[in-house]
Amino acid sequence: MEPVLAIREYLEYVVLRLILHPEEAGVSHEEKEGRHLFRIRLHPDDAGRVIGRNGRTIAAIRCLALASAEKHDLQIAVELDEAARDAG
Repeated sequence: MEPVLAIREYLEYVVLRLILHPEEAGVSHEEKEGRHLFRIRLHPDDAGRVIGRNGRTIAAIRCLALASAEKHDLQIAVELDEAARDAG
């Protein structure tokens, strides 16, 4: 499996199990100048569940995604979409 696809599937797997509105969630991917950006789209009510207390949950999700990316010499970023950040 391609590393970028594996990271995206990992993010979807984890996020969908944390939230209450999976029908409104998703992970998009774009590549710019050799850097891969994964953007997590959430229902505003689910933002707190993914962010976690003091940002610990999203930090752990990012840490595991970054560890996988480093194995394959990829530069990545994992972000929440604007609506989720504003709600969290």
